[in-house]
Amino acid sequence: MDLSLYNHFTKDLSIEVKYISNGKGKGLFAKKCFNQGDQILKEDPLVSAQFLWNEFYKYQACEYCLRSLEDAECMAQRLSANPNLKLLYKENYKAYPKENYVRCPQCEAIYCCKSCMEKAYKEYHLSLCCGSSNCRPDHSLNRLRETWRNIHYPPETSSIMLIAKMIAMIEQADDPTYLLKVFSQFSGVTSNNEAQVAHKLFGKQFEEQIEILRLEVINTLPSSRISEWYTPSGFRSLLAMIGSNGQGIASSSFSQYARTIDAMTFEKEEEEYVNSFLDQLYSDMNEESGDFLDCEGSGLYVLQSCCNHDCDPNVEINFLDNNATLTLKAIKNISEGQELCISYIDSDIKSWKRRQAVLMENYLFECTCNRCVVESQQPDLPSSSESEDDDSMDVDD
Repeated sequence: MDLSLYNHFTKDLSIEVKYISNGKGKGLFAKKCFNQGDQILKEDPLVSAQFLWNEFYKYQACEYCLRSLEDAECMAQRLSANPNLKLLYKENYKAYPKENYVRCPQCEAIYCCKSCMEKAYKEYHLSLCCGSSNCRPDHSLNRLRETWRNIHYPPETSSIMLIAKMIAMIEQADDPTYLLKVFSQFSGVTSNNEAQVAHKLFGKQFEEQIEILRLEVINTLPSSRISEWYTPSGFRSLLAMIGSNGQGIASSSFSQYARTIDAMTFEKEEEEYVNSFLDQLYSDMNEESGDFLDCEGSGLYVLQSCCNHDCDPNVEINFLDNNATLTLKAIKNISEGQELCISYIDSDIKSWKRRQAVLMENYLFECTCNRCVVESQQPDLPSSSESEDDDSMDVDD
């Protein structure tokens, strides 16, 4: 396994990518000691895309960096169905300036700033811009979006626009060979597991759905640079790659506001009032909008994708900047040379059998971490009180 490509991405960091074994592949390792709470890495995605149903239901995000663009108070009003809601201490929350927002002059895709628009144009948007036809449902790119929405319903785990952007990036790249090599570093899965990933994405009729989607992609984004991606087997591998490597992204202006309030100091009586206000607001939003509180999408991260799973992780992923920038933080003291592991699932699940079942269903492997090995030798703990329907990695939003 040639890992030299990762040197470019880790040259200024205190981490490295190393080969572990044929079964486990590569992993991310510390090159120095980290203390609990230390920030180890901040990483922007190689490519990211908002989920299409999330976008359809008016969760407004920057087309490039997925920054939540809705005002925190407006977001809370919409999610709680209370147009008269007024947030406490809103003046203490430093909102991102709306005057920075810009739109593509052709298709009116929205960006949080001119820099994001310019990056999008340079990387992929010239190939994907629908121009004045953006609102026409018969435009090929809009048909592709609609096809995806009709076969991949919420809760969403990926987006066909991730693949569309990857194709467009290859088309616009000065060095497409290098970019293809970077994409190829994302872990693949076996042919049998590819079918399971596709089944997870599209349901029982996944074979038929994949073929419909493949033909739509070829019609929308013809390309001679990536013909291998357009074969039936190549396209299935591509779907399996984004399905198994895509990192969920969540951004929320309201969450940024809530963090601001949480960091403030109040007198006891006022603190109780503020906490009561927020508890009730979260309850109202949950009743009205369920779990769908954030701008959501997924992305491919070169270094984060090297993190293996452990049911007793030593690092965690956060999205603290209200966009797709990922932060990797130490949640334990970490020694030099130690592997950096995240938990792909809720690590609070006490039943090791339940953890194994969730990992096998969603990530197609049996966990052999120290925690699972030890707990497998003991009576299994009950899991009836735990949340057992978590399908994806938990991230702080």
